Amino acid sequence: MEIDRDDGRSPSQLRPLSCSHNVLHRAHGSASWSQGKLEREYEMILKRTLQSICILTLNPNTTTSIIVQFVNDDGALLVCAINAACAALVDARIPMKHLAVAICCCLADVGYVILDPTKLEEQKMKGFAYLVFPNSVLSVILEGSSLVEGESTEHGIITSVTHGVMPVEEYLKCVERGRAASAKLSDFLRKSLQSQLSSDSSKAA
Repeated sequence: MEIDRDDGRSPSQLRPLSCSHNVLHRAHGSASWSQGKLEREYEMILKRTLQSICILTLNPNTTTSIIVQFVNDDGALLVCAINAACAALVDARIPMKHLAVAICCCLADVGYVILDPTKLEEQKMKGFAYLVFPNSVLSVILEGSSLVEGESTEHGIITSVTHGVMPVEEYLKCVERGRAASAKLSDFLRKSLQSQLSSDSSKAA
């Protein structure tokens, strides 16, 4: 039985993605990400996620501040924050081990896994998971940009946050579906960032 969603999407269909760069003129790196009230818990999750992908040893005497401002909350808020912050770090040329690609998976009462839920869908589901997967930084950064040699892309999950009731089997199903969807997000992020980096390289030349 196929589950019907209010906005007409299939369970595995993501909402339209949008990513803009250099949205703040006085910041070293900035990005705007749309995919539809950040609490202290979300702040700590965001901080730990980004610390795990940034290479902090190259510039030990520097501090990187990330300020997240929400324009609208239409579901998957933490996911949007992680994706936007990651794009901003690349925009600022912060050395990274790899990129982070976040996705939200919801578990419906009938057992279906729904990707990228709206705010209303999140409230109706019996459980949902925020999953962050690694993606190779080499697939985005162009030749000549700052890279750290020898950094390998990790496999697995960078961050996992669950809410509500979710048995182990259903959680593993969410991970499987989320990993498959992260490939689409990675491709979108790669094309978006490569376009920006190519534009910057042309201006520098």
